[in-house]
Amino acid sequence: PVRASWLSGDFNVGTERMSLYNIMVLAVYIFAFLAGLPANLLAFYTFQAKVRQKATPIEILLFNLTVSDVILLLFLPFKMVDSIYISTLFLMAISVERYLGVAYPIRYKLNRRPMYAVFASILFWFLACSHCSIIYVVELTVPDHNNETNPNSANASKCYESFSPNQLDILLPVRLELCITLFFLPFLITLFCYVNLVRILASLPNIHARRKKRAVGIAVATLLNFAICFAPFNISHIVGIIQNESPSWRVHALLLSTLSASMDPAIFYFSSTAIQQTLAKCFSSLGQKIHAIMPWCYQFYGFCCDVKIDHSGVDKSSISNLGKLPSERIVRGC
Repeated sequence: PVRASWLSGDFNVGTERMSLYNIMVLAVYIFAFLAGLPANLLAFYTFQAKVRQKATPIEILLFNLTVSDVILLLFLPFKMVDSIYISTLFLMAISVERYLGVAYPIRYKLNRRPMYAVFASILFWFLACSHCSIIYVVELTVPDHNNETNPNSANASKCYESFSPNQLDILLPVRLELCITLFFLPFLITLFCYVNLVRILASLPNIHARRKKRAVGIAVATLLNFAICFAPFNISHIVGIIQNESPSWRVHALLLSTLSASMDPAIFYFSSTAIQQTLAKCFSSLGQKIHAIMPWCYQFYGFCCDVKIDHSGVDKSSISNLGKLPSERIVRGC
């Protein structure tokens, strides 16, 4: 009876921990989905229109990164590992494109071709998918003696999370190769490009302060994406090869990677004028609708947020009194 009571208590504690973990997973998934999907769909709509017309290399790369994020958000319960390494490769490519445009402006402009970005995108998708497919091949082809003796073992119920020692002998070195090739190398290249990009722009006195802030914004958003979303999961590969087993916290690190789809829209905003214009039009339309529904809002507060768009299409959002700029199209909203 004592033994049975101890087992019952242990089972209840384990069930409670699993319940808390499931709640945490659900909360992260809901946040990533609600925060990331609208922004990524807006980016997808904008970039697909640009790609169908005359797209620049940066817009092609951003479009592919958007597709990767949308796939991740739509298949969140399956935790698409491929999307992690697709994102790192495209973030690296975007940083290289930005750096070359500033460090070698004339030479890069003469040799800039959208087709190069298309070839690079195809290569990145192939590299990420082919490397990550090894996980599924190992799961299906390498025999798992635990499952042969016990069909109800943990590995039978946890798809691509728990592996037998035979499978880990092959998988752990593969994970280390993934970590080095598809995370650390892109991260170091991205770090080099953005550090030098900000340094070059800071040294040029004739560059507008807004462009400098924009470059810093892209750099910070991208490096935070690497550090928060991708680094913990890839560090687990290094710990795994040292311990010769998968770390218990690896699943939690993988959970952080889903947040990348929520952080990438910040990179889209700082990287693309088209996104800024689309976002300004959305707020413009929203302001019109709110003002039509609640016209008393301006009289109550005495001021409103005006979204002003000049003939160049550049967003000039500000908070000001109405009727100051008759030459510009002013959208009045609360």
